[in-house]
Amino acid sequence: MEQLTKRYYGIREVADMLGANISKLRFYEKEFPTLKPRKNRAGDRIYTKEDIEHLREILELVEEKKLTLEGARQHLKARSSRQNEIKQMIGRLQEIRKFLVETRNQLEG
Repeated sequence: MEQLTKRYYGIREVADMLGANISKLRFYEKEFPTLKPRKNRAGDRIYTKEDIEHLREILELVEEKKLTLEGARQHLKARSSRQNEIKQMIGRLQEIRKFLVETRNQLEG
């Protein structure tokens, strides 16, 4: 895996990095609403490290794991949903911990 050192990468760089052609990257941009690379003033797509990692994941799901585009979208959606649930649980656990620490401090003081 190539070390990503720049802030933004052009579509040609990303295509070469991932071993895909530019038209495939544009196609996936249309097919996966979660993939939204920015565009510079000239209208050229510029990809962040996060965009590239997301593209890698899409390519892995579609080309290596042989999921359909719909299957890959559902997989990504389910993963995103699980991540949101985990974030909510962590937030709730942090609230409980704060409450318990405050209660302990009141009992000690």
